[in-house]
Amino acid sequence: MECLDAIFSRRSVRKFLKKDVDDEMIRKLLEAGNAAPSAGNLQARDFVVVRDDETKLKLAVASLRQMFIAQAPVVIVVVANYPRSMKVYGDRGKIYAEQDAAAAVQNILLAAHCMGLASVWIGAYDDEVVSEILGIPSYARPAAILPVGYPAEAPEARRRFNIDELTHLERW
Repeated sequence: MECLDAIFSRRSVRKFLKKDVDDEMIRKLLEAGNAAPSAGNLQARDFVVVRDDETKLKLAVASLRQMFIAQAPVVIVVVANYPRSMKVYGDRGKIYAEQDAAAAVQNILLAAHCMGLASVWIGAYDDEVVSEILGIPSYARPAAILPVGYPAEAPEARRRFNIDELTHLERW
């Protein structure tokens, strides 16, 4: 799939087939995530891969009861690793770690689409509860929850603003 085709045809999918995603595919998604740009190449993001049904259910409940999360065969939680970036950039490193994580999320979403898989970027969840469920240390923060699987739906494209409404030349 061509890059721009992938960008323009990717959709947020919330229904998945009851079909396993093999470990090799998940590893490729994680490698795609870590290939994303990062401040100072510090790669201040980590990945928690969840296949356990009970843990996925707990994550779904912690995500404002978005129960479709529990139905995905795999859930990837992308975590901003603050100290990895802060050791070079000080407090500003927190922002860079979050940006590193966000770039990884987008790469994973696009890679999943190109591989015939689907996902959706979940940002609505209780950080503390998710951290507790997954044993994420206090110096890191979950940045996104990505349920991953084979799509059981094909959502239509959603409306986007005309780019002219969002573009400022030289100044705001």
